[in-house]
Amino acid sequence: MSLLTLPETDRDLSPYTGWTRAHWLRVADAILDGARRHTSPGGAFVRFPGAPGGYGADVDALEGFARTFMLAAFRIAGDPEGTTELAERYASGFAAGVDPASPERWLRPDEVDQAKVESAALALGLHLTRDQIWARFSDETRTHVVDYLSGFLGAPYPPNNWAWFRILTSQFLASVGAAHRPDDIEADLALLDSFERGGGWSSDGHERAYDHYCGWALPFYPVIWGDMVRGDERWTARLERSRAALDDYLDDALHLIGADGAPLFQGRSLTYRFATAGPAWAAVLGGSSRHDLGLLRRAASGQVAHFARHGAPGDDGVLPIGWHGPWRRMAQRYSGPGSPYWAAKGLLGIALSEDHPVWSATELPLPADEGAFTRVIAAPGWIASADDGVARIANHGTDHRDEGDGYADGPLYARLGYSTATSPALVGDTVADPLDNHIGLLRGGVASHRSGFARGEIVALDASTALAASTARARWPLAFAGDPDHGGGDTVTRSVPGPLVDTVSVVRGAWDVRFVRVRAGEEDLGHDGTVRAGGWPLTGDVADAGEAWIRTARLASRVVALHGSARAGVTCLGDVTPLDGATSVPWIATDAPDGEWIVAAAFLGDPVRAAEPPAASRDAGDAWRITWPDGGATVVDPASAVPTARDL
Repeated sequence: MSLLTLPETDRDLSPYTGWTRAHWLRVADAILDGARRHTSPGGAFVRFPGAPGGYGADVDALEGFARTFMLAAFRIAGDPEGTTELAERYASGFAAGVDPASPERWLRPDEVDQAKVESAALALGLHLTRDQIWARFSDETRTHVVDYLSGFLGAPYPPNNWAWFRILTSQFLASVGAAHRPDDIEADLALLDSFERGGGWSSDGHERAYDHYCGWALPFYPVIWGDMVRGDERWTARLERSRAALDDYLDDALHLIGADGAPLFQGRSLTYRFATAGPAWAAVLGGSSRHDLGLLRRAASGQVAHFARHGAPGDDGVLPIGWHGPWRRMAQRYSGPGSPYWAAKGLLGIALSEDHPVWSATELPLPADEGAFTRVIAAPGWIASADDGVARIANHGTDHRDEGDGYADGPLYARLGYSTATSPALVGDTVADPLDNHIGLLRGGVASHRSGFARGEIVALDASTALAASTARARWPLAFAGDPDHGGGDTVTRSVPGPLVDTVSVVRGAWDVRFVRVRAGEEDLGHDGTVRAGGWPLTGDVADAGEAWIRTARLASRVVALHGSARAGVTCLGDVTPLDGATSVPWIATDAPDGEWIVAAAFLGDPVRAAEPPAASRDAGDAWRITWPDGGATVVDPASAVPTARDL
C-alpha cells in the first residue's frame, strides 16, 4: 500500500501538524472513493476486501455502506453545492437497501442486532443531509426508510453506548413526522445517566468499562442529538449539561494524545483508529466549548495525521482491520471488513463549512507538546503522565469488569499501564500468562491475574507526582469458556485462587515506582513465592538490550529493583501486537515474603534518561522515601493507600 498523497502543509496556521481543511477533505475523499470502488451494482452494499466478520458478509456490507454514508453526510453537509454526485450515489444506494423487494435489501434491525448499530449511522447521516438526500427520496422510499428504522423501536439492546443508537434512530423518525416511541428516548437517557461517573466521564455500561467509547460515543452523540432537537426547550438544560461534560472530558482526554498524534492504545475496537478525534470535533460543533478552537483542531488533526503517515488510509482509501497497517488478529467477534469505518466519526469536522472559524484558528499545543506532566484522572482510576512526547497511563481502576469478578485479564484493559507508543501483547502465551506491564505472583512459573481488583486511593501528591493503588485476589485460570472476544478477557471456568496482592504506583514523568505486597495472614495456596514484574512492551527493531532493559531507536523500556535483589531478563514475544515488528518485554522476579513490600521502577521514555533510575529507601514508620532523578523526593506510606481487606 502506498501512502496517501496530501496537500502542502501550512506551518504558520498549523505549527504542530501543518494540516489545513484541504488535508481533511483529501482523507475523506480518498475513503469515499475507496468505498465507491467496492460498491455493489445497486449501491446498497459496500463490500470491502477481507475475511467476513462474526455476523456474516451481508452485515459487513451494510456496515460498509452505513459507516461511509455517515462520512459522506459530513462531506455533503460541509459543502452541499460541491457534492451533488456523492449525494446522488448514496441516495440511490439507500433506496435499494431499504426496499424490501430489492436484491440488495439490507437486513433489518428486527432481524439482526448489528443493524441497530448501523441504523444510528443511517439516521445521523439523513439528519445532516436532509435537504440533499431525504428531500431527494420518493414518497415510496421515504416510507421504506421509516419502516426500516422503525424495526429498532421498542427493541432490546446491550446496556451500554448502544442506548444512543436507539435515541438517534427514534429522534430522526420523530423529526420526519413518523410514529416513534418517546418512552424509548426517556428510558434510554435514564440508562445513560446511570453510567455517569463524574468529571465528564461515563462508563460504557455498568462495569468498569473505560475506553475509547467514552469519547467515540458517550460524549459525542449528545452533540449530534442536540442538533436534532435544537429549539426544543424540554432538552435545553440537558444539552447544556452534556456540552459542559464534554468539555470536562476533554480536560482529561487531551492528555491522552502523544505529541506525534497517536491516541492511547487501550480498550476494545481500536481498529476504529482516528474515531478518537470525534470528541474534539463534537466540542467544536457544539459551539460553546471553553477549549480554544486551535487546540481542538490540533488534537483532531494530530490523530488523523498520525494514521495517514502510517498508511491508514493509504492511496487506495481502504481501512483494513488493524492499527496502522492490516493486522487481522486485532479483530473482535463483531469486526468485519466494514467495521473500521466507524473511524468516520473522527472526520466530523468536515461537516463544518470552509468559513467556520476553526479552520483559521492557529493550532495550540497539546499537553504532550509542552513537556512532562502528571495528572490524576479519577473516574477510570488512571494517572496520566507524559515525557518525551509519549502519553501514558498507570491503571488502577479499569478492567472492563466489576470488583470481585473472576475473569481472565483482558490485555486491553487489565494491564498496569498503557501508552500512545506501545501495545500490550494481544495474542500468544502471555494472554494466559501476563507479562507486559503486569505484576503477578507465580504458580508453576505462571503469573496470576488481577481482573476484578479493588480500587484504592488515587491522588496527586504534588504538581509532578501522583499515587494510585489497587488490590487483587491472585487467580490462576486453568480453563476458559472461549467467550467471544470483546477485549475484556475470557470467562474462567476453573481457576486456583491465591492470596491478596497489593500494588501501588507512584508516578513521576517517565518513571512508575511500583510497590507490591503479598498480603500477610492468608493461607499459602501453593504459589511459588515469587513475584514477577514486567515492564513496558517495546515493538520494533532492537537497537540495544541488557539486563531488564531494551532500547529501540526511539524509546527505552526498563525495570529496576529498588529494594533487595532480583533476577532479571528480557523476553521476546514475537509478532503479538498490531505495531510493526517483534515485541520484547523486560522483567524482574524476586522472592515475595508475606507482608513485605517489594519495590521496583518501570521506565518508558528517552533512552538517555533510562540510565538513571529513582531510589527508594525506608523512611520513618511505614513510610518510604523515593528520590527521583530530577533531585526531587516523595515520601509515601503505600499501606495507607490500598483498600481494606475485601471478599475478592
